[in-house]
Amino acid sequence: MSAAREWMPTREAALAYLDRVDPAAYARTRNHLDGAVTALSPWITHGLLDLPEALARLRERYRLGPEDKLVAEFGWREFFHHAWRHLGEGILDDVRPALPDVVYAARMPDDLLHACTGVPVIDASVRQLYDTGWLHNHARMWLASYAVHVRKVHWRVAADWMVGHLLDGDLASNHLSWQWCAGTFSSKPYLFDAANVARYAPALASRGTFVDRSYEALDHHARRGGDAGPEPRRPQPARVPPLQALPDGGLPDTFDVARARVRRVHLLHPWSLRRPPEDAFVLGVIHRPFHRRFPWSARRWAFAMTALARETDALWCGDLAQLVASLAPDHDLAARATFNPGYREALAHPGVRLAPVPRITPDPDRLCASFTAFWKRVSADIDPTDR
Repeated sequence: MSAAREWMPTREAALAYLDRVDPAAYARTRNHLDGAVTALSPWITHGLLDLPEALARLRERYRLGPEDKLVAEFGWREFFHHAWRHLGEGILDDVRPALPDVVYAARMPDDLLHACTGVPVIDASVRQLYDTGWLHNHARMWLASYAVHVRKVHWRVAADWMVGHLLDGDLASNHLSWQWCAGTFSSKPYLFDAANVARYAPALASRGTFVDRSYEALDHHARRGGDAGPEPRRPQPARVPPLQALPDGGLPDTFDVARARVRRVHLLHPWSLRRPPEDAFVLGVIHRPFHRRFPWSARRWAFAMTALARETDALWCGDLAQLVASLAPDHDLAARATFNPGYREALAHPGVRLAPVPRITPDPDRLCASFTAFWKRVSADIDPTDR
């Protein structure tokens, strides 16, 4: 698998990683598990680094336009968020019809959860997910294809599991990618074989396992087969880190705004982990109902809460809609927008000044059905001479 990395929840760490990015090497090697990928996604997801500033900083050293692979990869993230804006919680359901007559399981197989399927690339991917909170995009696609098409797990079940362990867990990027592999956000299911793994991750080639067969056979199984089950020879099971609705130690559920004696309050949430430049009381907020629905690993909680504790004047956890309603009449409230369910609706209160998440592309008013259609429409607005 890819080299070990450590994501410190600071802007300084994000910029240090950014300054090591080589767009040409990325374009050449991005599909290889040991390729020169950026690994910027945890900081981007949590608002410590924005795409426009990342692109601007890269353009200080490189000539980059919409035809460059790295810029297009940034575009994929903006496409997923474009779809999220239009579909809302619809991203959590099939966007297109699933493969007909296929019965998918409502739970993850134990051997897949414990990284002992006997398919080397799958087991290594699950272990890396648990150990680091991050996976190369190709490993994510292989894992999604295996779970859905070989093991017949419903994509939503597996997507919920993965997003809780990922440091960069973004509902749109994660769940729509799972749907893309499942065929419910694309024109056909995504399949992979052992030869594909051997090309991009030779040490994990998975020869002699269920995926070592033709694409025709894999496609037939995806449409007609059942759970292929684990391989006869399997490694020892790995420990499964639990997913938690709250961080270790919990969080305060009250906030005495009168005692704070402030009028301007900026609400900092987990997807906005940078202290605002304006002079305001900064309150870190955790919307408890969201995290009951989408619990996180202790590793991800530590990433978010370390930054929140550093950047805020106080922390609070509860129903964000109720907090906003109680503060809005007497306080000047501000926050950065997010599409995460519950947070999105609470911050849409007319008493909150919402700053949009900066984008490198426009956000079309009509939903683009595919990335190709989206990129064709918006990429011309990325000025190739702005270097």
